[in-house]
Amino acid sequence: MNSEKGGTLFPRNENENQNQGLTVRTPHTTSALALTIALATLASGCTQSNADERAEEPSPTTTTQAPQEQPARTARIAVTHDEGVTYLDATTLDVIGSTPATGFVRLNPAGDNRHLFLTTQGGFELLDTGTYGQAHGDHAHYYTQNPDTTGVVRSAEKPGHVVVHDGYTALFDDGTGRVDVYETSAITEDPIRTWQAPHAHHGVAIARADGSLIVTVGTEEERTGVAIIDEADNTIAETDQCPGVHGEAAAANGRIVVGCQDGIVIIDGDTITKVDAPDTYGRIGNQAGTHTSPIVLGDYKTDPDAELERPTRISLTNTDTAELTLVDLPSSYSFRSLERDDDGNALVLGTDGNLHIIDPVTATITASVPVTQPWEEPTEWQQPRPTVRYLDGMAYVTDPATKRIVAVDTVDATIWKETTLDITPNEISGVTGAAPTTHDHEGHDHN
Repeated sequence: MNSEKGGTLFPRNENENQNQGLTVRTPHTTSALALTIALATLASGCTQSNADERAEEPSPTTTTQAPQEQPARTARIAVTHDEGVTYLDATTLDVIGSTPATGFVRLNPAGDNRHLFLTTQGGFELLDTGTYGQAHGDHAHYYTQNPDTTGVVRSAEKPGHVVVHDGYTALFDDGTGRVDVYETSAITEDPIRTWQAPHAHHGVAIARADGSLIVTVGTEEERTGVAIIDEADNTIAETDQCPGVHGEAAAANGRIVVGCQDGIVIIDGDTITKVDAPDTYGRIGNQAGTHTSPIVLGDYKTDPDAELERPTRISLTNTDTAELTLVDLPSSYSFRSLERDDDGNALVLGTDGNLHIIDPVTATITASVPVTQPWEEPTEWQQPRPTVRYLDGMAYVTDPATKRIVAVDTVDATIWKETTLDITPNEISGVTGAAPTTHDHEGHDHN
């Protein structure tokens, strides 16, 4: 769920998420192996007639290739570049297709383990990565086909953050302040709820299982806080003590955090708690959380006048104790440098070329994996820079300077595999190809 991370998800600078002109074509390692074997065994237990029946069922989207059943789920990653989106098999790193587009392109997971949202001039365009699962009793069947567009575009004047949480996907339109909420497992269907913010602003919304919405409060000139809205659109809790509100992440026990320019707020049920930064200006605008840990990783900036601050500390916020810890790093990083792995480790991609693996409990770096040459964050946030995205047991790092994608095993702290592309990768996202679940929260890149 990769925040300045998306829906857009997210530093970055306050010019975040200002999309450029875009024209789009219409229409660990051991655990992964064990999972593959188990799924293949389950699949073989079904009759051939059942398998044929599933394969013949219409897919939620239309593509140019008939679905092919696979023995296990097939994860795929997608990278943006100047010519559109390129898709790769997450295991082989083979290129399997592309979607053409021009202009600055952003990608966000739709949350159903199959689709991605492409930010366009007209809104959020739904892309089909061509890998998916269908539940069948106590197991699932898995299929792949060519990635393609779906023809589904969620209109937005200025598409912003996409947040997946509790089985819902919320889209925020920065241009109007409109929030559309979709059932994640039925992402191609109409929204189940629409909420209108009093003022348009660069905001974020999180839909929860109890029917409530967590939303940012602000105007085009100033963002000031967070509110909880119930099913009847009544405000049940609110704080105005979160200046410059930006980014979000989910932690263990259903808690949500939202960043401020002087700390962070924790939402636990209907209770909002402010955690102050140790500095008067201590901006936490990008966060990365996981349901396996109460501790949320965040960036940390202290210069309100910097055109582009290159921070060398990260924040770790314990949502159980409302304590904020700062960790010094051997280098700076960017808003696309923050991620979490399956074990809850905090991952930070440094400008020293290392992927730093941090134990969030001890707040110490346990390993540093060299993945790129040293680099410097571009002054324009839309420009390519090394980026990390964790998916299905691996951390995938883009290296624009060499056009590489590098897969890192964070358990062994080693490079597992890499490939060189014909294009210069910018943003990266991906899907697992698993059957949709009702409770998920993707990391985001927020801007």
